[in-house]
Amino acid sequence: MASTKTKALPILIGLAVLAVLGFAGFRYWQGPVAPAYQIEAAPLVQRVVATGRVVSTSRTQVGSEITGVVQERRVKEGDTVQPGDVLITLKADDLEAKVREAESALEQLQTARRPQAQAALRQAESQLAQATREAQRRRELYQSQSISREIKEQAEHQQTTARAVAEQARLLAESLAVGGSEEDILTHRLAAARAALAKTQIRAEQPGVVLTRNAEPGDQVQPGKVLLEIARTGDTEVLVPVDERNLGVLALGQPAICIPDAYLQAPFDARVTFIAPTIDPQKGTVDVRLRVDPVPPNLRQDMTVSANIETGRRDKTLAVPNDALFDLSGETAKVWRVEGGKSHAVSVKLGLRGTTMTEILSGLSTGDWVLAGKTGTEGQRVRVFKLDKPMENNRQATRKETPVKMN
Repeated sequence: MASTKTKALPILIGLAVLAVLGFAGFRYWQGPVAPAYQIEAAPLVQRVVATGRVVSTSRTQVGSEITGVVQERRVKEGDTVQPGDVLITLKADDLEAKVREAESALEQLQTARRPQAQAALRQAESQLAQATREAQRRRELYQSQSISREIKEQAEHQQTTARAVAEQARLLAESLAVGGSEEDILTHRLAAARAALAKTQIRAEQPGVVLTRNAEPGDQVQPGKVLLEIARTGDTEVLVPVDERNLGVLALGQPAICIPDAYLQAPFDARVTFIAPTIDPQKGTVDVRLRVDPVPPNLRQDMTVSANIETGRRDKTLAVPNDALFDLSGETAKVWRVEGGKSHAVSVKLGLRGTTMTEILSGLSTGDWVLAGKTGTEGQRVRVFKLDKPMENNRQATRKETPVKMN
């Protein structure tokens, strides 16, 4: 009995070895294990990812229209200003004196010179009337030969002189009258003096936030020097330089999700409102402006922002992860498709290209397997190991990723 068992043991061991060798051989024949994706229909979003900065649609550079010395600066960086707010005050002793001088001249016209001119006109008119009567009487006496020609001519000369004096008085009274030329000159002189004085108070023209200040009390300022820079309140944009290779998929009105580098957990919505008509030849980029509305309270000027611009969307389409594509050329590429346990290079036509997935318009069908990592050998036997597809994530912009190149 023991002899029989002893003889059967080598046979069993041999069979086990053969089974192991057979299984190993079968596995070798099947090929190595390779990670792969199974093609399925799913939603797909195409995005262009870039980094930009927050900018105001309008920045105001505030300066002085006159030369002067800063007496007071009433604002600092970060202050919010409204139209009419006084920002900087300049010393104005000489201009205040000119205003008082102009006011005094106008008051003197109204209270002294005008009444005097009117009184002088009345006196000249009275003297003219008297001289006219006297000349008429002398002419009558001359006609009756009661007086000589010389006396008559003297009376007529006095009448002419009185008429000239009356005319001068009338012209002076008219120039000094209400609404006359003299009052007009003095009124404009006073207005000019007041306008010059008003320029010593530099005021805000638009609502906004003070970004920079370049003046302190005691500084000498001149026209043309920028004293303050103010970002206009209201429209805020994100200026994004985008690689020119993505220009073909950009369009006005496209939505975007922006994430400030300083507040990664506070993304905000934006929309494409401007695409520059020119390309930066040095950087190979095109400037894109994204309108932000509403503006988050934590957003600041020149803040770095990562922008995900949605350039296309499919509710359901065949797509493969980008790491499965190789030999990209325009709208075509290749993938390693596993069919019958063997890998084959297959050409596919591409559609939308997302940050992690690309749409396949032709060349693959639902349920097909493609190798990950772009590595494979034509006709090689492989055993697929299913990988989960990468998920599209709006926060990918925080990692400064870029989509598949739009060649």
